[in-house]
Amino acid sequence: MNNSLKYLGLGIVGGMVPFAFGFLLSHNYDTPLSEQVLDGNRLARTVSYNGMAPVEGTSFVEASENTINSVVHVTTKVVRTQVQRDPFYEFFYGPGTGGREYKQYGSGSGSGVIVSSEGYIVTNNHVIQDASEIEVILNDNSKYTATVIGTDPSTDIAVLKIDAPGIRPIAIGNSDDLRVGEWVLAVGNPFNLTSTVTAGIVSAKARNINLLSDRTSNSNVPIESFIQTDAAVNPGNSGGALVNTKGELVGINTAIASQTGSYSGYSFAVPVNLVNKVMRDIIDFGIVQRAYLGVQIADINQEIKTKNNLPSTRGVFVSGVTEDGGADKAGVKKNWVILKVGSREVNSVASLQEEIGKRRPGDKVNLTLRMEDGTEVIKEILLRSADGETALKSKEEMSKTTALGGTFAELSAKEKKELNIAAGVKVKTIEPGKLKSSGLTEGDIITKINQTPIESVEQLTRILSTTKGGILLEIVSESGKKEYVGFGL
Repeated sequence: MNNSLKYLGLGIVGGMVPFAFGFLLSHNYDTPLSEQVLDGNRLARTVSYNGMAPVEGTSFVEASENTINSVVHVTTKVVRTQVQRDPFYEFFYGPGTGGREYKQYGSGSGSGVIVSSEGYIVTNNHVIQDASEIEVILNDNSKYTATVIGTDPSTDIAVLKIDAPGIRPIAIGNSDDLRVGEWVLAVGNPFNLTSTVTAGIVSAKARNINLLSDRTSNSNVPIESFIQTDAAVNPGNSGGALVNTKGELVGINTAIASQTGSYSGYSFAVPVNLVNKVMRDIIDFGIVQRAYLGVQIADINQEIKTKNNLPSTRGVFVSGVTEDGGADKAGVKKNWVILKVGSREVNSVASLQEEIGKRRPGDKVNLTLRMEDGTEVIKEILLRSADGETALKSKEEMSKTTALGGTFAELSAKEKKELNIAAGVKVKTIEPGKLKSSGLTEGDIITKINQTPIESVEQLTRILSTTKGGILLEIVSESGKKEYVGFGL
């Protein structure tokens, strides 16, 4: 009997051992435990790690409530006029005769952000490009007709204005303080679903995805230094707000990385510090006052590092210096490395362009550079415009030399003689617009408009700015070949 009880007790104890062992394995206190708890007001995350007390996560409710009334729905109507040439008529009656105009109608939509109680709204240039009518719908469904104050294709930013009482501008944050891994919200109107909020983290900063390269001219370099996030952004979010958890604007949502046109993992926003400078320029001057260092630059990869015997890949490589530019006058040399702009380190072309893009011609900036012998030096650079000037220009002053996306210059007597022409004006730079879409390129010479000889830049810009209907340009290429280009206004 005693032996039976003994064996029974040993069996019970033996059965308890694996049970207890399994219980301990299922409660491994070295493994983090996280769960989502919905308390009716916010989505909170609790985390227990190594026996530590739970840590309350980030609430997005306050940021969302502070933001949605400042983000608007932008809808557009687009009318495109095209001129179809008739070679038969032109053969018998001369260039430009017998052409017919065709109108194409379309619509689009996006988002915008109210940045001023005076009614100024920031959006993307591609949202309102070529629009004949722009309507802004607020979060309370009230509608207003918007006017375009100005655009900047180089950053894909545009400024609109509406006359609406009691509108609520968004709080402006500081994109320089934004850190990788920080929570952000994307607020906009994807697929015409108004007041939509999505959340994600900052995945990277100063990201260049070559989005704007085909929208700007070679002489007006696009500035791409995007904030990359994994917040869901879809068609219709363009021009909307990227905000931090305080509800402060830190970027304008611009693009997505997608093969399908819909969100597939990453989205990109223009940093608000750059947006703020572009916006202020457009409001104060009607145009963007863009500053240049006067250098050609490149990211430092292993090939450049090895070829130039650099100690590291830190900084931005100076591959060339523009003669008589700001950097040249300050003594900056080819093959040097730019390490800092002011107190901010720059380790990519995108980050350097962003820093200079926040400044205007006439501003002075200190560059920390590493010379070829490895010595670091600080140079003060006087920033200049693309024309090499330090003075700021108004839109009215610029209009004397620019029209329809083109900037023009007078021809020298030598150029006229080489091309065997008596008059004409050269296309100096060309940005997205009627002229570029018609096929004009930098260096082309416009000799006639609608059979009228062009004698000066001011005459050309005045005609282009005031003419309605069809335009026929007689142009001479740099090689001397004569052509005709037609389009509608």
